[in-house]
Amino acid sequence: MSSADLYGELYGELRPRAFAIAYRMLGSVGEAEDVVQEAFLRMHQTLERDEEISSPRAYVATLVTRLAIDQLRSARARRERYVGEWLPEPLVTDPSPAEQAETADSLSLAFLVLLESLSPRQRAAFLLREVFEYPYGEVAEFIGTDVDSTRHLVARARRHVRERRPRYHASRRQRDELARSFLDAAGKGDLEKLEALLADDVALHVDGGGKVQAIPRPAHGRERVARILSGGMSALARRGLRVQVAAINGQPGIMVTDAQEGLVGAMGLSIADGRIQTIHSIANPDKLVHAVQVGDADDLFGPR
Repeated sequence: MSSADLYGELYGELRPRAFAIAYRMLGSVGEAEDVVQEAFLRMHQTLERDEEISSPRAYVATLVTRLAIDQLRSARARRERYVGEWLPEPLVTDPSPAEQAETADSLSLAFLVLLESLSPRQRAAFLLREVFEYPYGEVAEFIGTDVDSTRHLVARARRHVRERRPRYHASRRQRDELARSFLDAAGKGDLEKLEALLADDVALHVDGGGKVQAIPRPAHGRERVARILSGGMSALARRGLRVQVAAINGQPGIMVTDAQEGLVGAMGLSIADGRIQTIHSIANPDKLVHAVQVGDADDLFGPR
């Protein structure tokens, strides 16, 4: 088999997992695609030199992980200068029931925001071990450390995530029904019904990136959040935009489209104990470019 044929075969086999890791690390489709492209370019150059790669799977995972760690370190400096609140790029995608049960939670906007509080190496170690289930030895090789240090990184990250991670106690059907009720109440301006769907301490996060009007900091409390949402829905209706329930990052959410079916907004809903706990709304147009163009769901939920 020629190096070109081998590369093509490996690319098709390994890209889904590589992208799934990179996106969860970076929270950006564009940055994840750049990292994956660079990783496969380096593998291609290695094959062209007729150098042996004993485990292409580990080789690509190592490159993607280390490139993503470097990218995340530089991205954090840029995010400190970001106008308003920074949120991950949303994805409009609906996994299969099996994928939903196994990996959709790790793709949710709420989970990705939570990962932002980890250091780049903690984030990598936690994702590789807890989400993608690599053995500690392989995780250590991927991030360039020893097994004991890796165990400590994962343990610290696990404790941090466990303390802050929302718990979902509703079925997919129940969450979808709640999302539809939420959209109906907000669209009709029914504040009483809307407030009944929200948790007492509900939080609304909006990312406009300085490109569109958005609240500058998170809003808390059911009354305030309900008023903001009702007003926002009225504004969307006046602009003739279509608002509908959709799967956002594997969880129930809302998508807003214009007359040409272009995406102009995405909202992820975190639901626990029968009420909406957190709302992440992305309106920055720069973050919506890739939202419905990712293509094959395997790129997101890749083989485990």
